Amino acid sequence: MSRRARTQEEIRRFLAIGAVQVAEIDLDGDEAAPRPGPGSPPITHGEVFLLVRRAGRPAGTLLARVPEGADPRAVLTEAASAVAAEAVEVTGGGEPPYASVVVATRERAGQLARALDSLLAQEHPRFEVVVVDNAPVTDETRELVERKYGERVRYVCEPVPGLAVAHNRGLAAARGEVIAFTDDDVVADPRWLTELTAPFAADPRLGCATGLILPARLRTPAQVLLESHGGFAKGFTPTTYDPGDPPRDEPLFPFTAGRFGSGANMAFRTEVLRAVGGFDPATGAGTPAQGGDDLYGFVRVLAQGHRLRYTPYALVWHHHRETWADLETQAYGYGAGLTAYLTALLVSRPALLPAFLARLPRGLAHARALTEVRDTDGGGGAPGAHDTRTHPWPRRLSRLQRRGMLYGPLGYLRARRAPGRGRG
Repeated sequence: MSRRARTQEEIRRFLAIGAVQVAEIDLDGDEAAPRPGPGSPPITHGEVFLLVRRAGRPAGTLLARVPEGADPRAVLTEAASAVAAEAVEVTGGGEPPYASVVVATRERAGQLARALDSLLAQEHPRFEVVVVDNAPVTDETRELVERKYGERVRYVCEPVPGLAVAHNRGLAAARGEVIAFTDDDVVADPRWLTELTAPFAADPRLGCATGLILPARLRTPAQVLLESHGGFAKGFTPTTYDPGDPPRDEPLFPFTAGRFGSGANMAFRTEVLRAVGGFDPATGAGTPAQGGDDLYGFVRVLAQGHRLRYTPYALVWHHHRETWADLETQAYGYGAGLTAYLTALLVSRPALLPAFLARLPRGLAHARALTEVRDTDGGGGAPGAHDTRTHPWPRRLSRLQRRGMLYGPLGYLRARRAPGRGRG
């Protein structure tokens, strides 16, 4: 069979992956009953991706099957009780700091409205929301903000395209002690901002915090396969990364920045992010580099001696892209963004080169493991089984990730030459 024929057959198997329902349950709630995820239809029989909460806080996920004719409540409650035996971590009180929430967007007013509605419903005591309209071609976003949200949301326009440029524009406009970033395709949990910013009040050395990202829907094969491949979630164990005490089980620290979190759910102490120069404008979506702006920010802050805190209690629900073409673009962008961010980091901090070279052999082995082909004969993967590397990953997507990795440094250098993105 030719390579083209193998690829086409692989795509046909991929398209046979069935939809998975998304739901959540709080075992310590007043009424421990499963409910659909945000924007999801009522729960019926079939596969269900279930978030289990304890006392309102995310504690774990599982994949369950509700047989036809069975009571979804009984099946899912029993399954949840079996995997969430331990209570979530109890942290100290204290009021979270005044926060700025920055949402960069471009011509997606419908999605943006959904995100803003969830942000304005936050339980955080004091915050502002800033929308950065990135290289707009219409007035749709500005009109939406002015018409529907008025003084509750500040509108800022950034004419130079690129996510990092847009985030830097938001950084310049932010008034908060802490600046949080999320995307226009998320729904934020009501306690998201409180949980994400509270660690800054508890730890004066904290420079960055990241949170949990779960799928809002898994209705297409692309969404299921992306979440099976790991999605954006980083697990349910709160973790503090300290450059003064590197984790012994992560020999590639701090260069495997993808383990720390993702740009759809991150926050920085504002003065710290400004002190490191913000995000590299030659990285991120909308540039030839195609990504890596968030990873760059994480490592730059760690390299300055600040701690990074991952907290699974700060939750946003992400609307994954829906088509095979979307997934191909995403796979290539992941690879390109990874090596682009590493290039950006070494350009801005040459002193990190010896440490990078010392970790390079293990880093290459890690990259091969992340992108290796995994058998797709069994159909879809298992959403929620993060870091197991036992799920299917088609040859086509593996090849695109690796091509992206080869392209990333060149993409970054091209982006630096673009107007408005080069660093002095």
